Amino acid sequence: MKNLSWFNKIIYLLNVVLAVCTLIGYILPFLAPKLFPFLAVLTLFLPSLLILNIFFLIYWLVQLKRQLWLSAVIFLLGITFFTKFYKFSENVLAKEEEDFTVLSYNVRLFNLFDWLPNENVSENIKRFVEQKNPDIICFQEYSKSANYEFDDYKFRHIVMHGNKIKSGQAIFSKFRMINEGEITLPNSDNNVVYADIIKGKDTIRVYSIHLQSINISPNINEKLDESKSKLIFKRISKAFKEQQVQSELIQSHMNDFKGHKIICGDMNNSAFSYVYNNIKGEMQDAFVEAGKGLGKTYNYKYYPARIDYILVDTIFQVKEFQTFDTFKNSDHFPIFARIKINNKE
Repeated sequence: MKNLSWFNKIIYLLNVVLAVCTLIGYILPFLAPKLFPFLAVLTLFLPSLLILNIFFLIYWLVQLKRQLWLSAVIFLLGITFFTKFYKFSENVLAKEEEDFTVLSYNVRLFNLFDWLPNENVSENIKRFVEQKNPDIICFQEYSKSANYEFDDYKFRHIVMHGNKIKSGQAIFSKFRMINEGEITLPNSDNNVVYADIIKGKDTIRVYSIHLQSINISPNINEKLDESKSKLIFKRISKAFKEQQVQSELIQSHMNDFKGHKIICGDMNNSAFSYVYNNIKGEMQDAFVEAGKGLGKTYNYKYYPARIDYILVDTIFQVKEFQTFDTFKNSDHFPIFARIKINNKE
């Protein structure tokens, strides 16, 4: 510090503050939001903190200052967090007969209330599904308002709630279903549905989840004053506490099933959260295994949010993963994975 100019001393002080905040961000995914509801919000900003650490690293590296080691160590400690945010290269493996494909998509009621100025949303989604031709589909915020059937999918599990406006979740499958059900989430309009699907000699339980929303519009563009910022902060904190309860219910339900599991859906939370960490457990994140780029799944203007996931047990091999972030027919983007069961002989 003695050999630094007054300007660099200020920069390094900011660097230290950033390092401390980043370390806290590394710990938060393992701490229940109920214990630290306000601190839990910091997990949303962890990608930005990681990027800022890289900027500081470059800044000190250009000047050949030993202060670069602070950001270097912080970045290396969180390298696994970075791969949840950005993948430099995808890992696409050759197709085999045993492969099957899964699509997950929050369709936002097929634009029932004309959120998008597009009269062809339902038809666009139908054509997209026909083009990708997945073996299993998990829809969140599903509605029968689209008024068409997915005729290629003989097996389906659809759960709808509501009085005048019915919405819910749906699982469509080309493979036979032998069991299905729902996990009701307390004090919430959201829910979880599941179906046991037969693939060859294996039984796979597929979950489609939709956790508590944080209720922030993707089109928010008004100037945020202090009162609005506090309101949003409290709203997110409250939603995270509710998501914790929901994730624990899902985890308990999954533990009761000893077969292979796939989880699809909208967690309304980042890959750096307690909720994600709790549900994922030892499972594989298909984006981390085979994705590329930012993996953005929510059409939020100011932040590349990845809140939709396909998680699979370790017995599966993820051979391809895609995020269709140019397909703007909902506030979410569809995600797609090609996987294979690696049965041991």
